[in-house]
Amino acid sequence: MIPSRIILSLTILCCLQVSLWAADLAQPRLEVYKAKRVLQFFDADRLIKTYPIALGSNPVPPKEREGDRATPEGSYFICQKNPQSQFHLSLAISYPGPQDAERGFKAGLINKEEKMAILKASAHHQIPPWNTKLGGEVFVHGNGSKPDWTWGCVALDDQDVDELYRLVPVGTPITIHP
Repeated sequence: MIPSRIILSLTILCCLQVSLWAADLAQPRLEVYKAKRVLQFFDADRLIKTYPIALGSNPVPPKEREGDRATPEGSYFICQKNPQSQFHLSLAISYPGPQDAERGFKAGLINKEEKMAILKASAHHQIPPWNTKLGGEVFVHGNGSKPDWTWGCVALDDQDVDELYRLVPVGTPITIHP
């Protein structure tokens, strides 16, 4: 039989939150699951933490154009950190990306020059053009995870975005799933 003080000590150790630093992470990545309303933070294949989120007020379809209030779907990267965000803190998502540019070009929403600028920004891990008919300025930001209220961003509670802002470097991959 295990003494109760050992069980108590093990319980306390298991419940303590280990403080992570960005330097502790080898391969950070973010996965957003729109239907589940969660953002998962990974280091390579190890799940670090799951956060509740809110989405755009048109949460089901993928973002297609400026003003549709939908949250994009696809593979992107964090292209900027904004400590002066009007929504506490924010991490910019590299929307529109190459797939969005192809779709938008085929649909006649953007011209060839805009498409090429989006492709170039993606290839160089830079901020894409945010002033096309595809929309832009999509962020992971604070100000609350309930209910769906953004214009297409991924919103977290302020303490959660504080943690991610500290740990997630520019260039971190983010995949947004339906």
